[in-house]
Amino acid sequence: MCGIIGYIGNREAAPILVEGLKRLEYRGYDSAGISTINKNNIIIEKDIGKLEEIKKKRGKEEKINFEKIEGNVGISHCRWATHGSVTKENAHPHTDCKGNISIVHNGIIENFSELKEKLIEKGHKFKSSTDTEVIAHLIEDNYNGNIEEATRNALKQIQGSYALGVICSKEPKKLIAARNESPLILGLGNNENFIASDVPAILKYTNKVIYLENKEIVILESNNYSIKNIDGGKINKKINEINWSPELAEKSGYKHFMLKEIYEQPRAITETLNSRIENGNINIKQELNLSDEELQKINRIIIVACGTSWHSALVGEFMLEELAKIPVEVEYSSEFRYRNPIINENTLVIAISQSGETADTLAAIREAKKRNAKVLSIVNVKGSSISRETDSVLYTCAGPEIGVASTKAFTAQLVVLYLFTLFMANLRKTLENKIISDLVEKLRKLPLQIETLLDDKEIKKIADIYKGKHNALFLGRGVNFPIALEGALKLKEVSYIHAEGYPAAEMKHGPIALIDKNMPVVFIATKDIYTYKKVLGSMQEVKARNGIVIAIATEDDEEIRKIADFVIFIPKTLYILSSILAVVPLQLLAYYVATDRKLDPDKPRNLSKSVTVE
Repeated sequence: MCGIIGYIGNREAAPILVEGLKRLEYRGYDSAGISTINKNNIIIEKDIGKLEEIKKKRGKEEKINFEKIEGNVGISHCRWATHGSVTKENAHPHTDCKGNISIVHNGIIENFSELKEKLIEKGHKFKSSTDTEVIAHLIEDNYNGNIEEATRNALKQIQGSYALGVICSKEPKKLIAARNESPLILGLGNNENFIASDVPAILKYTNKVIYLENKEIVILESNNYSIKNIDGGKINKKINEINWSPELAEKSGYKHFMLKEIYEQPRAITETLNSRIENGNINIKQELNLSDEELQKINRIIIVACGTSWHSALVGEFMLEELAKIPVEVEYSSEFRYRNPIINENTLVIAISQSGETADTLAAIREAKKRNAKVLSIVNVKGSSISRETDSVLYTCAGPEIGVASTKAFTAQLVVLYLFTLFMANLRKTLENKIISDLVEKLRKLPLQIETLLDDKEIKKIADIYKGKHNALFLGRGVNFPIALEGALKLKEVSYIHAEGYPAAEMKHGPIALIDKNMPVVFIATKDIYTYKKVLGSMQEVKARNGIVIAIATEDDEEIRKIADFVIFIPKTLYILSSILAVVPLQLLAYYVATDRKLDPDKPRNLSKSVTVE
């Protein structure tokens, strides 16, 4: 969950580390800190709060701040608190007793209490209540003049997850890094090298990266690197080139990343569709890496995901059963392995994750593979752990998503699920070619249709309704029930208003008790042949109880205009595709409510972009 970046080279490390932390704050912003080696001394600066908040605390009279720490080698950290409260003492980096070793860490050390007791018995003094500080003292306990060897020996005693950066004042021309179950990459520059939790942190300086695997350790010098296993055996690794431009990770004039990424959805969807459609047909066979025979044998699909990705999975369930006629179940990744899932070689497990590093989803994948299921992943980040551990991967092409609340990654996931559904429908002959071609054509129109929604002034007006409100409901049916869930999630993520999503018919089984003049109720009420009239009836029930009715409706729907207090119209499309359009106004609504409340939608409290711990 936390973010780390390390640098070794000929330049001053601190400005590079600060810049990297700005790009990693979506991983945690409870505290931040930097450590460098200068004149064979460890220098540390750290404090609680976001980087901007820390910067404001620093008065001109202070001799040291983040930007002015000297040294050509350093490590830095932004924290999402797990063990230990949010205090300056618990902020990273942490040091050993003598202040010769400094570390930053993302992960959880499961046996830290046991290790800490043993170290205290040996005379070690602890300054914090974190699990991380144990690692620094453990390295110190194993140090005999070789920081690499001491780190390896320390890690052999640790149980749990870690992405680790280590520097030592006695060996000032080295930076040590290691990973186990937490993401970490190595960046290769000219006479300089980097470590980071995620690509955007170093993209400004290099696009050449190596993805570290579990139980691998890297020894960095300014013009050299060596990768080894935990026993010291050397490993040769492929160098990957990242094709994201650095500009994609910038705000580009937008006030917040969230707004920028909402506006980037037409491009993200276009990129996700490009090269995958040929003459009206879906071309993903090579990406799937599964034979037609293997795909034909699939008699059941289980989709595992967390958070927003779980909502995309629910839309995928609807589509796959409706169009490809395959039984589908959707599971929370976090719960999947804690029961006894009945799966076999004819089960396809689809894992969805924006980052490709979600710890619970990784664990679900491993459980599925143990049971001989085929596993397909849908991820946004090339080279991520999930993409490497699955049989096949379909990439969304959303580009880097920095805002903690996912927007463009969600709609790109939906597009990939549509593509996969249509591919399977064609393979299984559950749809006529003409219908598939029509669906493909409607898919291609979505980017332009979304553009018409982005400047809808009505959404800003509706955001005003939420002033002084503490609760909200989002209701939908069929393929748009998951969009009700996603709309509620977005609102509570960035505005801190309690919101719940329900199937519209379930309102009568409890939530209706909450409805009064202070309750905004959003209906996703696009026209369909199944439930449209039923949704109108639910609206009338809310109106009868003085609730505020806000409708997401298909353009030219005059019937809804007569019932709802406020209407946001979306362009006409096939009902099965309406989810992609319906979610965009809800993303914007959440954004405007948050900014009206003077909140930072990019960094919602207590949340992290990528959940890499259980």
